[in-house]
Amino acid sequence: MVLLRLKSVFLTEAANSLDVPMTEISRILILGGTSEAASLAEKVHAHFSERFEVIYSIAGRTKPIRKFVTTVRVGGFGGSAGLAEYITKEKIKFLIDATHPFAKKISANAYDACICTDTPRLSLRRPPWDLPSGTKFVEANDMAHATLILQKIAKRVLVTTGHGDLDKLQKLTNIQFFIRVIEKADRSAFAENFTFITGRPPYSLEEELALMERFAIDTLLSKQSGGDATETKIIAAIRKRIPIVLIRRPLPEPGEHVENFEDAFKWLEQML
Repeated sequence: MVLLRLKSVFLTEAANSLDVPMTEISRILILGGTSEAASLAEKVHAHFSERFEVIYSIAGRTKPIRKFVTTVRVGGFGGSAGLAEYITKEKIKFLIDATHPFAKKISANAYDACICTDTPRLSLRRPPWDLPSGTKFVEANDMAHATLILQKIAKRVLVTTGHGDLDKLQKLTNIQFFIRVIEKADRSAFAENFTFITGRPPYSLEEELALMERFAIDTLLSKQSGGDATETKIIAAIRKRIPIVLIRRPLPEPGEHVENFEDAFKWLEQML
């Protein structure tokens, strides 16, 4: 019922705004922030720039270092209703959700907005890491669950989950946390047992092994993100026989999906 009401209100507002001048070109909206999304945006632009404008949208939590030939949009849309309005006003013909596997909120908004606007939508979901038999790892439902596991097995933890939910770790004062982030964090907001390490992936296996050796890491805490850019930390932990605590992915939204940007491009070709 919520979606039906949203669609009704949205279509009414759209009908009232038909007198607003808009360009004739149709657009493809790629919700990005991943290496796969960036590669897809570049390929789509290279092949279809005469027919479509490619809009590459990122949340903007970190500063992008990659230069894009496509139009780049930074920031949120204002929920599913705001995204639905944007889709209509900007004449978005296709939406491809290529966000991070843990970007649950924007994926949910994209699902709702595409239903409301009858916009074809595809999810690009990179496959999770397939850990080999014999790997010392355990899955956690979320960060709170991970803390219960860590307090039983760890003393010096390499954390690669980003800035979110770090407050959950602060109660574990008997554990030293070495937290890798892309951009420098406000150290004053965290406990004394937090050490921040700045860096931007990808990392070589040698770099990951050296990092774990330098800080005498005995446990790795990570999200089950998948992808090639950060899998070397998993390989390094396996090689050093360090236990890995992996936070499970949230359930994905329904709908068509592929696992790599090449198949996403093929989907778009077929739709055209």
